[in-house]
Amino acid sequence: MNESPESFDIEPARLEDAETLAHYNCQLAEETEGKMLNPEIVLRGVRGLFENRSRGRYLIAREKGAVIGQLLITLEWSDWRNGEIWWIQSVYVHPEQRNRGVFKSLYQTVFEEAKTREDVVGIRLYVEGHNLSAQNVYQNLGMSQSGYQVMEFMKS
Repeated sequence: MNESPESFDIEPARLEDAETLAHYNCQLAEETEGKMLNPEIVLRGVRGLFENRSRGRYLIAREKGAVIGQLLITLEWSDWRNGEIWWIQSVYVHPEQRNRGVFKSLYQTVFEEAKTREDVVGIRLYVEGHNLSAQNVYQNLGMSQSGYQVMEFMKS
């Protein structure tokens, strides 16, 4: 556990955090994309991650027992680089806790771990094109535009 000077801790999420993580994911979708997600499906998805650790893992910021921020790390294998790319997803900081360095602390924890692991070759995330404030945060942390554009097919 990393003690933060801001009085919150960065730690791996636990199964008992699943309901909060699912709630934050629903809030995230509504705030950033105007999407209303089905909370039951999201909760099953979060629990599914804990049931199968190969899918990824959540890191959380916790203060006085409460989860105040989160991010999810999922894995992509890069045959070009012979290593894992860590994708940061489901980034959310409780509105009352923003501008305290919560995301910065979460990101720095991921970044420092990735730097020490030979099997990790990079960190990526995707951001909504109109979310300029998030893009500025990511750039200030040393991330840059990749040159890739994400294309997708989603069943729902």
